[in-house]
This record gives sequence, structure tokens and C-alpha cells, in this order.
Amino acid sequence: MRYPTFHRHQPDHGPITFPRRHVIPVTYSTPPNGDRPLLLPIGPSLPDAEAQVERADAARNRRLLLDAAQQLVREQGVEGLTMDELAKRAGVGKGTVFRRFGNRSGLMRALLDHSERKYQEAFIFGPPPLGPGAPPVERLVAFGRARLLDIEVEGELHRAAEISEGDGRYTGAPYNLLKSHVVLLLREAGVDGDHALLADSLLAGLDAPLLMYQMRVLGYSREQIGANWDRVVARIVGAPA
Repeated sequence: MRYPTFHRHQPDHGPITFPRRHVIPVTYSTPPNGDRPLLLPIGPSLPDAEAQVERADAARNRRLLLDAAQQLVREQGVEGLTMDELAKRAGVGKGTVFRRFGNRSGLMRALLDHSERKYQEAFIFGPPPLGPGAPPVERLVAFGRARLLDIEVEGELHRAAEISEGDGRYTGAPYNLLKSHVVLLLREAGVDGDHALLADSLLAGLDAPLLMYQMRVLGYSREQIGANWDRVVARIVGAPA
């Protein structure tokens, strides 16, 4: 099965808002030499994009900055991620961080896009049980568990994105990438029923607003919610809980 991939739109300035995205799904292809398939970017190209291809070292430095930002959020929460703290953690000057992301809002948007892309790569290309090589039921369990971790540490960003998209979220490429993956796993597991409808039902339990309400208001831990996810998956696929 071929998956679409996507970017989140990242304007340079302004408050953290998530307008409805206009994305163009694309597929990945396997090079003739059998190397890992390439994830292709989507969306409209910038003017003279071919002449503005980011240098390999600049792209690598950007990934290193975002990895450091993600680690800061995991340790201190979103409120602990500032331009100053990121510069200290990454061992660069604050001006480097501002030149790369513009301001804290730009950094937050870039971080969410970075997190989403890493999640995509993990379940499409990564090691088992989340990636290929494990039985489909184990992959489905790992899929939900990984999403829970992302929501726990970056929930405010995910919630803002999902709420701002409204009903359009369910027709957009980001949601349908996840849905296509769940449908594939359900088919591989030999589950009876309407796979698309079952996938929607499963993904509803991983919505950021619901998960944050369960954790922050109802007081459930990530482990409790994860154990419940395991049981729901087991019941749908007919495996022992």
C-alpha cells in the first residue's frame, strides 16, 4: 500500500494559529537500488524552489535544533520551550534560533511538523513493533501507544491543530494518512467488518482534545489509557485481551 505524506504549513510570523490546510497527497517510491523509499514533500512550491534547495548541512542543523526542542518539551513541558533554552540546549547562539524559526510561534509550528513527520516515518519505515516486521495487531497496539506519548508531551499543539481544522480534518491528508495505515493493519489482521469505519472509531480514541481531557481533568495516566487502548484493539480484532 502507498501512503501519502504531508507538511504542516509554517508561516514565518504571528500567533500560533492553525488554518485549514490545503495539502496535496503524494506517494513514495522505492529507488531501483532497493534503498529506503523517499518521503516526498507536498503542497505548493515556493518561487524558484529548485534554486533555493536547503543545503544538506543546514537541513541537518534544523533537525538537530528540533530534536533538542522536542527533548526540552518532553522534560519541561511546552511552557519550558523558549528560544533561550533551546539555544542553550543545542549549544548555539540565540540569533541562530531566531534566524531559523523567526519567533517562538514559528518554533512551535515547526516542532509540531517535525513530530508528525517522525511519527509517520516510525510507523512506515521504523523498527517493529511500530514499524514493519511485527504482526499487525502488535503494530496497531504500538501505533496507539506512540500517539499517546506524543499527545502527553505535545498535546497543546496537537489540540490546537485538530480544533482549528474542524470537520475538514477528516478529509485532509494528515488524518487520512493515519486512517489508511489503520485500515491496512485491520485488513492484515483479518478483521471482519467495515475497515474504514472501524479505523475512524479507533482513531477517535486518539484525538488530542479527548486524551488531554482524560489526562488533565479526569486524572487518568497515560499507562491507564494505553492499557484501555490495548483492550479495545484486542476486542476489535478478536484477540485475547
